[in-house]
Amino acid sequence: MSKLLFSLFLHFVFVTSVAIAATENTKLLNTARTYFSPLPKPLLAQNQNTQARIALGKKLYFETALSINNSQSCNTCHRLDNLLENGGAGVDNLKTSIGALGKLGARNAPSTWNSSLHFAQFWDARVKTLVEQATLPIFNPLEMAITSPEQVIRRLEGKGYTKLFEQAFPARADTTNPITMENLAIALADFQRTLISQDRFDTYLKGDEAALNRQEKAGLRLFIEKGCVACHNGPAMGGQLLMKMGIVEPYPNKVDLGRAQVTSNAGDKFFFKVPSMRNVLNTAPYFHDGAATTIEQAIIDTAKHQLGIRLTEQEIQDIKAFFSSLNNQAAFSFNTRQ
Repeated sequence: MSKLLFSLFLHFVFVTSVAIAATENTKLLNTARTYFSPLPKPLLAQNQNTQARIALGKKLYFETALSINNSQSCNTCHRLDNLLENGGAGVDNLKTSIGALGKLGARNAPSTWNSSLHFAQFWDARVKTLVEQATLPIFNPLEMAITSPEQVIRRLEGKGYTKLFEQAFPARADTTNPITMENLAIALADFQRTLISQDRFDTYLKGDEAALNRQEKAGLRLFIEKGCVACHNGPAMGGQLLMKMGIVEPYPNKVDLGRAQVTSNAGDKFFFKVPSMRNVLNTAPYFHDGAATTIEQAIIDTAKHQLGIRLTEQEIQDIKAFFSSLNNQAAFSFNTRQ
């Protein structure tokens, strides 16, 4: 009888443990859903010209004629070809990018994946939309270094773009030259809106608790409980606000004033747009200045400067494991003739 009772007791403990674990997993999923949501489908206008504009924008994204010496395209710094199985990380993995004239940029190149979900563009949020953002690097002397809109238009005409612009913007084709900087910006923005990543974390948020393993769930729990979600939330897990770099402990880089360089407001010193965490393991180095070369260092530095805490080595590895669930799995075609 005692053996039977002992066996029943062990069975009860096992069943109870499984039930508790299941309850905790469901609780974690529900908590995660209060901070995050699956990435939406691309936010595109639905009309007959949309696909023509996307195709044009995609071709322009890889077009080196948009740089002064025909050496660089958007893809040079925001690469979609450095991880061929999933459309790349949208970055060049350099601390700061090298421009067409060999000059170093001032900041780390952010990813173009999911950029349409951000409340503003650039680290200092100097413009709101992708359309506003699209042409600024073309004329930046530290980037593509083109000297005038007329130079861009002549080059694109010479490379046979007129018909593609006419197809993408037929309403203007009969009366004016369809190749304009405005149309170029609209096409590039429409293409970039298609760059929405896909990952296992979204599968998890949609209800598949098995999409994340035990360590990844432990990392997710830490990400929430340690306070990372105060800034990294929403579908992009970032990109929704400006935050001071060095809230608790001052950040060592005092040269880049961040948002204050746009507003000239002392209260905006060292404020930068919060980066998205989607695909983060593939977008090193980290921060606006590319100072953290590894994800481990980025986790340590963020905990120190933004949260005022010190994480254990196990906590760091658990959070890193969670980040692996954010790796982009979206298919990407490099065909620019479609």
